[in-house]
Amino acid sequence: MQIPISEILLTADNLTKKYGTRNPYELADALGIMIMPRPFASQLGAYTKILSNRFIFIKDDLDEFIERIVLYHELGHDQLHQAQLSKNGAFREFHLFNVSKDRMEYEANVFAAQLSIDDDEILELGKEGYDNQQIAAMLNTDTNLVGYKTEILSYKGIQLNRLSHNNNFLNSRIFQQ
Repeated sequence: MQIPISEILLTADNLTKKYGTRNPYELADALGIMIMPRPFASQLGAYTKILSNRFIFIKDDLDEFIERIVLYHELGHDQLHQAQLSKNGAFREFHLFNVSKDRMEYEANVFAAQLSIDDDEILELGKEGYDNQQIAAMLNTDTNLVGYKTEILSYKGIQLNRLSHNNNFLNSRIFQQ
């Protein structure tokens, strides 16, 4: 079942408004989701629900930058994919931006971009002439999330210079360490 983009955006926006933050650690805490580090070999993270307890398991040696992106993505699964969770048992992330295999991964990435990047911040920087790579550096985020955000803004009828995003960027970062 595909979730309409408008519903994904509304869900992310409502979460930000309700809790007054975009910080994924604060949001997980406010939602009652436990973040549990795990010594995964290659898996970046996983989201699951056991009885009524919600968990994000995250690779224990990720740098803070990647960890935040994984948390945003897993929060997307929490907010968007509860029904599918009962079928799958857990959502496991190996390649966050590789959406070629699963619509739910794309949806979680759209959610992550909407939740992590404020429209006004990116619009202001875009108006000042910065490209997506520069915007990502200034916002301390990844160019792929900025790419998703520019797609979101385009969906909303606002055009910025679009930068294609690399679907396997996290895979290449993890294995080059």
